[in-house]
Amino acid sequence: MRVLDARTLVFADWPGNNRIASLRNLQNDDRLAMLFLFPGLETFLRINGRGRVSSDGDLMQELREGIKVPKTAIVIRIDEVLFHCGRAINRARLWRDESHLDPNHLPTVGDVMAGLAQLQGDAQFTSEQIVHANERYSSAVRTELY
Repeated sequence: MRVLDARTLVFADWPGNNRIASLRNLQNDDRLAMLFLFPGLETFLRINGRGRVSSDGDLMQELREGIKVPKTAIVIRIDEVLFHCGRAINRARLWRDESHLDPNHLPTVGDVMAGLAQLQGDAQFTSEQIVHANERYSSAVRTELY
């Protein structure tokens, strides 16, 4: 997230799940809201505004990470900034270590992908494919950030 001026923010549209639904949504309705969480703090920050997609070359260079340059960015014109109290964070015990889920008690990414494929009537995942999906995901979330 980068501050361009007192009423304008921008963030790079880095690769994610390769779905452009949010970008398409901005073409139809430029209103947006962003909710910021700050680990360890009991406050939310919400920004309401209007967004647009930009591919301006100079702006993309400003948003680069190392040698990686984004293809597009979302420019946000701020209409309103609000703080929310942290009651929901406290109720959810979000920042408390004892409330964090044990990943060993949850299905893996590969397990979920296999289950979804089965529900959709696609070919069954083999155990090797599940392991490969887990390894690929584990690597990608750490090494393919930009």
